[in-house]
Amino acid sequence: MNKSVNEEQMPFTMKNYITILVGMLVIFLGFVLMSGGGEHSVTAFDDTIFSFRRITLAPIVVVAGFVVVGVGIMKRFKGGSIN
Repeated sequence: MNKSVNEEQMPFTMKNYITILVGMLVIFLGFVLMSGGGEHSVTAFDDTIFSFRRITLAPIVVVAGFVVVGVGIMKRFKGGSIN
């Protein structure tokens, strides 16, 4: 079968898959940024759970990751190679 015809029928190119993978890694990074801050004692309150990293930065990183995944799914890249 002709290579150009086969590439036209494929819904995603290699660039799409790489973009989706990068977006998934950014989402994972956002959840890692959210983690931690557990209580070490049941009687003492630790206010590090309300840090800038957990309340502001991590959700922004997660949403950015979802945007990157959406771009990877919706955008039609030309050609199948990474060049």
